Amino acid sequence: MASNATSSAADSTVPQPPPSQGKLITILSIDGGGIRGLIPATIIAFLEAKLQELDGPDARIADYFDVIAGTSTGALLTSMLSAPGENKRPLFAAKDLNTFYLENGPNIFPQRKAGWLTPAANLIGTMRGPKYDGVFLHDKIKGLTHDVKVADTVTNIIVPAFDVKYLQPIIFSTYEAKNDQLKNAHLSDICISTSAAPTYFPAHFFTTHNDKGESREFHLVDGGVAANNPTMVAMSMLTKEVLRRNPDFNPGRPTEYQNYLIISVGTGSAKQAEKYTAPQCAKWGLLQWLYHGGFTPIIDLFSHASSDMVDIHAAVLFEALHCQKNYLRIQDDSLTGATSSVDISTKENMEALIGIGQGLLKKPVARVNIDTGMYEPVDGEGTNEQALARFAKILSEERKLRTSTSTS
Repeated sequence: MASNATSSAADSTVPQPPPSQGKLITILSIDGGGIRGLIPATIIAFLEAKLQELDGPDARIADYFDVIAGTSTGALLTSMLSAPGENKRPLFAAKDLNTFYLENGPNIFPQRKAGWLTPAANLIGTMRGPKYDGVFLHDKIKGLTHDVKVADTVTNIIVPAFDVKYLQPIIFSTYEAKNDQLKNAHLSDICISTSAAPTYFPAHFFTTHNDKGESREFHLVDGGVAANNPTMVAMSMLTKEVLRRNPDFNPGRPTEYQNYLIISVGTGSAKQAEKYTAPQCAKWGLLQWLYHGGFTPIIDLFSHASSDMVDIHAAVLFEALHCQKNYLRIQDDSLTGATSSVDISTKENMEALIGIGQGLLKKPVARVNIDTGMYEPVDGEGTNEQALARFAKILSEERKLRTSTSTS
């Protein structure tokens, strides 16, 4: 059943990976988190380097994953890893992701000079409109992706956003885009939409059309409102596609979900810093929830709550199925100060975030404790670096299996 299920999920209509008779269904998931995208970018670059050691310098992340899912800054990384460049190969190598942030971060999140505005003035600015106009970000995304649409990506992608008009999540996926022109949006539009964090960037409106003359409007904000960690969205959409193509697939059977191989990379959190307390929050009104000490508490709370609920669900699911090693979550819950911000793009802070990503590679594999919410080291599984090297070997073997069976 595993071979048939995977084959159905990656048949000849899917651009990459190639037609498959493999054993696994592979997912890379990347959280939202603004400038903290430097953390997963660093980790993904390490994974791609390990794949290149095994399969040569032309190997790219998109060659190995049935789906790359991303929210907000994770969607930007997803797009760079999956948008077609020359010869329909991925636009960016993973090693170039950090360079993109270092070069463009200060313009995406322009920093005001210290002391230029008082906290009261900052608060008034927040009340008047988004903190950033998004013009540079929008232009940069459009310049990178041009007219590429979701159906054109070199591997399947999944990106959540949230429609403020209809108050419902909108999930863009290559699978649906290939079957429904009204969901085949430009990659630039979905990246702009899923990055439109309330109070930080303006909501995004666009319209899609099909050959029948029908149209659909989208009124979207940050996908983090619905799924800051898109792991379960990716699993659900991929299972939906497998079921569509293979009605005999039974996700209720443990043997089916045991075929999933998932790497989920977070953008860090400040849990251990204990930024807020109940006695403190008890005194807040609307304004303090929107702006406190340079942060936006209400955004912090819903984004971390969204990520952690998904992490808890996935961790418990894979533990129940006795296949914990098929699910690797890499996350740092000890950010402090500027590194816990989503928009401090000074050179010092961006280099610090890269350092956090590099340090996270050296830390032991950890899983979330569902009672405390903290990440605890797992005995016997080594460091994240060692785990990624192990995953790289599995992914390389899976790709070779797919290639050999598709040409036989």
